[in-house]
Amino acid sequence: MREEEINRCQIQEWYPKFKSLSIKTLIHELPESFVQYLLDDYGPFLLPLSISKEDALPNRIHKPEEEEDYVVSEGSEDESEQPSSAPSFPELELQIKESIEALGGAVFPKLNWSAPKDSAWISSTGSLKCTSFSEIALLLRSSDSLVNDLCHAYDSCSNRTSLRPSSFFLALRKWYPSLRPEMEFRCFVCGQLLVGISQREVTGYYPALLERKNELQMVIQEFFMDEVRLKFDSENYTFDVYVRKDGQVKLLDFNPWGAFTLPLLFSWEELEENIIKDGNTLEFKIVDSQCGVRPGLKTAVPYDYLDTSPGSGWDQFLRNADEELRRQTQSSG
Repeated sequence: MREEEINRCQIQEWYPKFKSLSIKTLIHELPESFVQYLLDDYGPFLLPLSISKEDALPNRIHKPEEEEDYVVSEGSEDESEQPSSAPSFPELELQIKESIEALGGAVFPKLNWSAPKDSAWISSTGSLKCTSFSEIALLLRSSDSLVNDLCHAYDSCSNRTSLRPSSFFLALRKWYPSLRPEMEFRCFVCGQLLVGISQREVTGYYPALLERKNELQMVIQEFFMDEVRLKFDSENYTFDVYVRKDGQVKLLDFNPWGAFTLPLLFSWEELEENIIKDGNTLEFKIVDSQCGVRPGLKTAVPYDYLDTSPGSGWDQFLRNADEELRRQTQSSG
């Protein structure tokens, strides 16, 4: 993996070239002060002061008695008792507000490479849908997965010369409430050949996908050959697509091959072995039974909050799923 391969997958790099094939997106360069705010792990968790007085959790029940300002008694000399002042980014907030309005009033955010999916649980909607700067700041500030973008994007590069990108960008992508998660797919390209397709939302079983598998593979292959293969400069990478009801394919994202990209229903070792063994054969994987669901790849709470220790509920669930999958495999054989 080389730095230039990682850089090509940044949304501010690929989106201008593929704008007509993707969903509506507006991109803002972030001031360094906001980047440092996202990186601050030592101070208290404070959301920026909103010049629009917008609430990051508009649906919460307010209890004024719990929101009184901390008051330091006269004569106190303990500086640790002094309340920290919340940061403010008025110019950025105004720019983001204008973009949200231009995109229909609701967006989902992502940085150069990643979206804060791991912090969706903390939002008032339980999703990445944002209607204000405050909601966006809450998701970004709460996310652990964005640390990769901020600090570790180049860790796997053989020619690493930078610790981080020179600039960070916030992409605001139009929120489409009608999108069906089962129609999103991750495509794996090696040597400019499409070698694998995986269902993107692997935490659910969707029987209708089994009936449409051949059709979906065909339209995704055609999209790759006609729109992506000769236009994206890397030889090895992944890209995510969404297939609409009418069969039209929308490009959602690019990610590097390996590195921090999830292989979903594949493993990277499996993909590489298939390339050596089968050449340019394309394998399309979907969750084909309830037992094939992968609950650990997406949850409503951060991974650290899951108890997967021996004897826990998740441990037993995964054991039962593995056992049932073995039974089905043996019976079908």
